[in-house]
Amino acid sequence: MNNPINRLRGFSRWHARLLGLGAIHALSFSAGPLPHWSLPFVQVFSLAILAFHVFRSTGLQQAAVAGFLFGLSNFGLGLYWLYISMHEYGGMFAPLAATAVLLLAAGLALFIAFACALTRWLSAAHLTLHTDYRRQLLIATTWASAWMLTEWLRGTMFTGFPWMNIGYAHVEGVLAGWAPLAGVYGVAWLAAFAAAAIALLACAKDTENDAKAAIGVGLTILAGLAGIALTHVGWSRPLGEPMIIRLVQGNVPQSEKFDPQLVQQGIATYMKLAALPPKEASGEPDLIVLPETVMPMFQDRIPPATWRQWLDIANARDASLIMGIPLHDAAGGNDRYTNSAIGFNAATPLNELMSGQTAMRYDKQHLVPFGEFVPPGFRWFVDAMSIPLGDFDQGAARQPAFKIDDQMIAPDICYEDVFGEEIILSVRDSEEHGPGASILVNMSNLGWFGDSWALRQHLQISRMRAIETARPMIRATNTGMTVAIGPDGAVRAAIEPMRLGVLDVEVQGMQGQTPYVRLGNLPALVWALLFLLLGFAARKRQGK
Repeated sequence: MNNPINRLRGFSRWHARLLGLGAIHALSFSAGPLPHWSLPFVQVFSLAILAFHVFRSTGLQQAAVAGFLFGLSNFGLGLYWLYISMHEYGGMFAPLAATAVLLLAAGLALFIAFACALTRWLSAAHLTLHTDYRRQLLIATTWASAWMLTEWLRGTMFTGFPWMNIGYAHVEGVLAGWAPLAGVYGVAWLAAFAAAAIALLACAKDTENDAKAAIGVGLTILAGLAGIALTHVGWSRPLGEPMIIRLVQGNVPQSEKFDPQLVQQGIATYMKLAALPPKEASGEPDLIVLPETVMPMFQDRIPPATWRQWLDIANARDASLIMGIPLHDAAGGNDRYTNSAIGFNAATPLNELMSGQTAMRYDKQHLVPFGEFVPPGFRWFVDAMSIPLGDFDQGAARQPAFKIDDQMIAPDICYEDVFGEEIILSVRDSEEHGPGASILVNMSNLGWFGDSWALRQHLQISRMRAIETARPMIRATNTGMTVAIGPDGAVRAAIEPMRLGVLDVEVQGMQGQTPYVRLGNLPALVWALLFLLLGFAARKRQGK
């Protein structure tokens, strides 16, 4: 009997199924607990089940709710590590920290809800007809385009938060070969198309449309084969001689890093690691890279004796150093504070280090909301935490690379490498700022998040940047993941997270520009918009 209680039970099962599906999808963005090889399959098939629910939904509202529930659990679980920073290290009341994560997940889930509702609206007539293969393809391309464009909106609006873009699940998948052409958003489009193709095939099971629906799966297989072939294209070529780079991971506990009584102890740890002799006489590092805020105080508050110690290390190792440090400029009576990276060697004058005016300097340009600036109206939220937050000034979008030996080194700090469209600016040649980067360097301190998924998710993101730009990416972090990544996105060497150590690795700088470096996100955006316009036109014709 179809009474209200039975309907309520069915409604609850439907909700639970979508919430569980989103949680499974969240597992696809980094290895652990799932193995690397499984991530693309988990991502595509869990998204395919969501697409199936949307295609079978009764209308816009049900489609939007399905997308929202999927997104809520996807982001709620995938970003759980934000709770660690707010509660364990920030001292925020546990229920308030959990609520903040849930509200963020709900806000991000609205983008998925919109993509689902838009697809359902544009494809409504085609989903109820005995459609031919062209309409099957139009539904799949509409879904892929709506999904990709909402991913792009999520990564752009309100300073952007593109973490957990579905393209990152495919770093080791057959679609990764498309990244040098179309970037992570292009990979996301292909992944969403694959999911829609599978869902449409399931919808057409045991109907006269089953053979027609198979065309989408066939095209997905062809895209995968093309992706495999594209991995063999040489998008870049060696520049100069390889250099030995030392990456330093001090594993200074976050609870101690900014403690005034323990700051010097943390600096001493990094000095000791940076000064270590190589295992082999021929393995002296040319460059030593230290993490973000390895010096957790402004440069003009650091005693000259400490700076002399760093210069002594550079002299003893005959190496250049790159380190993360907050800088204070007081030129012209105007105070300016930046989260920065500086490069120097034994010949660098002490006064340049004390003033922060080194020849090699990079100021972080994409600041973290709540961590490096306070969004309007959220001061109360920041005041609920006891985290040493900065209200930093923003660096320029394009800054000169650091010239060290034959190589051009482009630093980025913390989650800046989440924004591929910004990283490619440092790889392009510039009349004003000189040659583009031959080696990318990410300097991070993810100690705020413990030994969580955040470390491994960030690693996947950095690997995608290496593939997009055909550049080696090296990462120096406080607690992990400290790794060397090849221009093909492969991890060549790594230090285990939450361990103290150094990693000496030979890195070959690369030159040459991929299509994505040259054109950015524009081709993928135009491609997706064209298919949405086709969807609008088809809906309009169907409505006549």
